[in-house]
Order: sequence, then structure tokens, then C-alpha cells
Amino acid sequence: MSHQLALDNLDAKTDTQSTESVDLAASVLAAADGDALTVIRNLLADADFLRDQLWIASNLMSKGIARGWKPKYERVG
Repeated sequence: MSHQLALDNLDAKTDTQSTESVDLAASVLAAADGDALTVIRNLLADADFLRDQLWIASNLMSKGIARGWKPKYERVG
């Protein structure tokens, strides 16, 4: 599942993908040929990568630009 997922339904008017009627979980599972462990491993790897990117960006970002904002590395709630 190293390729980017493509949603099945394109909006003919705008030629963009519509997520209103797409079950993203089912799409991700289908992209992994139904292998739930592969999906979980890939999602965990993606989350780890994004945490690293957030850490890098937050360390490079000026405190003045962020106006005191600090990132949260875990979802709360």
C-alpha cells in the first residue's frame, strides 16, 4: 500500500474527489487487499512520520509566527 489512495467517485462538475459518500476505512482496507494488519501497520507508520514532521516544523518555526501556539503530539479526547 505504498501508493496514494484514490477515491472511487469523482465529481463530474468539478473533476475533484468527493468524500461525502465514501467510506474511507473501507477504501483503505480495500487498498491493502483486505489485510487489516497491513492497514494498521501502515497507519501507525504514517502517524509516526507525521509526528516527526510536526516536531521538526515546531522546532524550526519562529515563536513570533506561532504567537505562542504549541503543537500537541497526541489527539486528546
